[in-house]
Amino acid sequence: MKSHLQPFMLYLSGDKGLSPNTLESYGRDVSQFLEFAEARGVQAPEEIRRSHIMLYLSELRGAGRATATVNRNTVSLRAFFHYLLKEHLIALDPTLDMETLKPDKKPPRVLTIPEIERLLGAPDEASSQGIRDKAMLELLYATGIRVTELISLNLEDVHTDMKYARCTGTSGKERVVPIGAIAAECVAVYTAGMRDKLLRGNRDEPALFLNSLGGRLTRQGFWKIIKKYAREAGIDEDITPHTLRHSFAAHLLEGGADLRSVQQMLGHADISTTQIYSGIARKNMKEVYESHHPRAR
Repeated sequence: MKSHLQPFMLYLSGDKGLSPNTLESYGRDVSQFLEFAEARGVQAPEEIRRSHIMLYLSELRGAGRATATVNRNTVSLRAFFHYLLKEHLIALDPTLDMETLKPDKKPPRVLTIPEIERLLGAPDEASSQGIRDKAMLELLYATGIRVTELISLNLEDVHTDMKYARCTGTSGKERVVPIGAIAAECVAVYTAGMRDKLLRGNRDEPALFLNSLGGRLTRQGFWKIIKKYAREAGIDEDITPHTLRHSFAAHLLEGGADLRSVQQMLGHADISTTQIYSGIARKNMKEVYESHHPRAR
């Protein structure tokens, strides 16, 4: 059955305009489901029934997978069977009208200001890599961009003199985001001389942030970097690059920024996605009030 997987991926990349990360997730989800079905004696797509899919999703939930992961698998399988139906490879779509689970209401992890200061102060600015890491962390927190957007930045995309960056979101839509003075200065220091030390003679490389081999830094590479500095900063809870995006949004709203502006800076298509940070900001303001107002207790 996996012979249908490659044509499906080509269909997605050509017709749907999905990001490389989304394409990779779709391919992985469908491949794992097909292995599950084949292990149960299913030999062809037309033999797959809705019960096979429901059992597979149930096993994912039973294995402790997050609701978001189960929902992503559901969407991936719906896309796959829609493709098979479109190509007349099946007569009926077993995922028809299949709904996703209600998302978990778990609030995103947001760092406190002292945690942010420790994290941003962790890189050793006496080394080229330390200066690079400092610039990346400062830029991520200053703009709230995604890690994929960060590593996709080219040298020409960041204008430290005018304090703005141009990035491309997951949907392929370009947006311009402002950069604070501290982050702009850190990036300027990095690009003024330290980036050249990482290039290793690869003068044609356009990427802003480079790895130790002189090429574009990867998502995995940045994940390792932020995990390292989180440990050095004494942040016990597990954090991800997205934690800085969450913190950026929550801290802006705490400081009085309006929701619409934060939505635009984050690149959210729907403002309801941004509203989750309003609750965090209100909770933090309540804690500040109760801690500092003489009549609060």
